[in-house]
Amino acid sequence: MNLSELREGQTASIVSIQGEGPFRRRLLEMGFLRGTEVYVEKYAPLKDPIELILKGYHVSLRVGEAAHIQVENARD
Repeated sequence: MNLSELREGQTASIVSIQGEGPFRRRLLEMGFLRGTEVYVEKYAPLKDPIELILKGYHVSLRVGEAAHIQVENARD
């Protein structure tokens, strides 16, 4: 399942990040690492971007960027 498929209020664990180059490096530097828990706090009114909580930090990602992050164990 992709991170972009989660609903508001769900939590999941990161499995992998697809992509390469500067995009992937930027996500890894922001803390999107395998096994990290990510919580979907809210979507913007037009559903783009997504506001996430990751390691205690608030992070906003575009839906297209979130689609490159594979997650598992989605729960409410």
